[in-house]
Parts: sequence; structure tokens; C-alpha cells
Amino acid sequence: MSEPGPDPAAPGPGSAPQHGAHGRPQSRGQRWAAYKDSPYFPATVLLFILAAAAGLFAGSYTYAMANPTPHRIPAAVVSLEETARGKEFVTGMDKALDASLDIHRYDTVAAAREALEEQEVFAIVRPGPRGVAMDVAGASGAAVAQLLAESAVKVGGALDVPVAVADVKPLQKGDPRGLALFYISLAAVIIGFVGAIQLSVHARALIPLERIAFTIGYALLGAFAIAAVVDWWLGAVDLPFFESWMILAFTMFTSGMVFTMFNTLLGRWAMIPTWGVMVLLGNPSSGGAVSWPLLPSLLGHIGRWLPPGASVNAQHTAVYYQGYQRIFPFLVLAVWALVSCTVFWVWRHRHPGGRDHMPQHAAAAT
Repeated sequence: MSEPGPDPAAPGPGSAPQHGAHGRPQSRGQRWAAYKDSPYFPATVLLFILAAAAGLFAGSYTYAMANPTPHRIPAAVVSLEETARGKEFVTGMDKALDASLDIHRYDTVAAAREALEEQEVFAIVRPGPRGVAMDVAGASGAAVAQLLAESAVKVGGALDVPVAVADVKPLQKGDPRGLALFYISLAAVIIGFVGAIQLSVHARALIPLERIAFTIGYALLGAFAIAAVVDWWLGAVDLPFFESWMILAFTMFTSGMVFTMFNTLLGRWAMIPTWGVMVLLGNPSSGGAVSWPLLPSLLGHIGRWLPPGASVNAQHTAVYYQGYQRIFPFLVLAVWALVSCTVFWVWRHRHPGGRDHMPQHAAAAT
């Protein structure tokens, strides 16, 4: 038998082996598709998101808090403008505060004091034994009270009008700057959505009702821990414990459900709008670190409608204005929580968690 001859299709010496489609270089579209499917794509996106978030975080807090200036300070005036010196003093105060004094006139001190308790005004200007008396409310904002007191003394000195300043609503001794309520509300907001993130990572198989139930659970326990540490352990603020606990729990639950809503709508990018609403916008505009009269006007109005501002507002009234609690901050929290729960429930099939999204053997094991 003769030996078979060389295969004409076989590659000759020195020629590169052929691998069909694998040997052709990828097109630009193929390379882009492969990159998008790789872990490098979300990692690269996160590089730019984190850089932008860092700048926006620093910018939002600096813009709101670094240089607080008066924009609109409601003040009660009681029977003072009937005298020439009283008119001069009120005019001088308004000028000293860059025309930001919003005058509310009352016939009696009792009526003005009721307005102060209702947080409709931040100070009361009234006739004093020797000149002018000014009652400020440190609990309404330490910076605002200090600004009013200093301005009153300067204006009184310039006009040669004796001025007596009294803080009729002082802050508690353990919280001389009035920041403790801001910090506990901030803790409730942050832990609220971080808890929801952890549930989505470590308890992915929870079905919707279970996820809501566990959000309520960690909100109640976390809020209790916050109130207990600040009040019982540190003694920084004497809280009306049950009311403060429930406000913190409501805040934490709302924050957690806001993240869950965005996780349902946007998947893995849910942190972006959650961080934007709660941290970049909500906390600086909450009125906790800087009172609303000293915030930029737009932030002062927006903050009341966001969960952090509603939480600070309700907590502040519970601690310092007992008996004058308002329904508005609770309505704000309730609307955010209800909308978040509704969106999550209606589009629950889009949420990345749940046992329906798991392989059958994993669901059976769970």
C-alpha cells in the first residue's frame, strides 16, 4: 500500500494555525458588548459616581452650613411700635439683619408667647421695664437665638435704648448647641437605608411581606438603641422616650423603604437616588444643624418635605415644645413610606430579591 500524500488543506511549515471565527479580531461593537458584560463596566461607572458623590456631598453641606445667613426670621412685636423709640429699635433690628426680620404684631405678651410655643415666631420684642425686652428661643435654633441677641444689643447700644435679652426656651445642658437631635435623626436615616441594603445582600430570598416586616423590625430595635444610648447612657438629652423612639423608628422604616423602592425601580443603582434624596439634599436642609431661617431659602422650603427634615421637626417639637406637636412632619414621613411601600408592592416582580428569582434547589433549601 502506498502512503497517503500530504493533505493540501493542512497548514504548511511556518504558517499560522487557523481557528475559524476565533481567529478573527473582534469588532468594536463586540469588544464593547464584552466590556459591558464584564465586572469592569460597573466598576468603572462606580469610579465616576463615587467621585461625583464625594464632591456633591462636600458641596451640599458646605453650601448649607458653612456660612449661615438670615433670610427670614419671624419675630413677634408686642405694642412696641406705638413709641418712637420702639419704632427705631424695630427698624434698626431689621436693618442689622439685612431686612430679614418678618414682623408679626400681637396685642398681648400672652398671644405672642403662644405663637412662640407654636413655633410661628423665633423671638418676642416687647416693652421692658427700662427700654426694650427681647425673648429668644434657643430651642428654635441656637444660631438664630445668638444672632438675634447680639443684634439686639448692638442696635440698643447704637440707639441708646436699654435692651434686656432672655432665653425663654433654652436648650438642655447636655446639648448646648442643639445638635443632638440632628445627630440621632441622621443616624436613623443612614442606618435605615443601610439596613435595607444589607437585607438585599444577605437576605435576598425574602418575599415582599417578609422584607417589609424585617424592615419594621430593625427600625424598632435600631430606634430603641439610638434613644437609649443618647438618653439613658450618655444623658445628652432628656427625651420623651416613647415618642422619640417612635419618631426614630418611623424615620428608619421610611428610609429603608425608600431604598427598597429605588432598588425595585433601578436595581443595583438604587443607592444613587437614595443617597441624593436622603443625604445630599435631605440632611443639609433638615434644619437640624442650621435652623431653617439661616438656610438658603430654597433649601429651607424643600427640607420640610423630605424625611430627614420631617424627622428633625417632629423630634425637636417632642423634646422642646411638648403639647404643641404638629401633624405635618408625620404626614410627610407617612407619604414617603406609603409611596415607597406601594411602588415596591406593585412592581415587586422587578425587585432583585425574593424566592421566585432563585434557582429551584436554592429556594427549596431556603
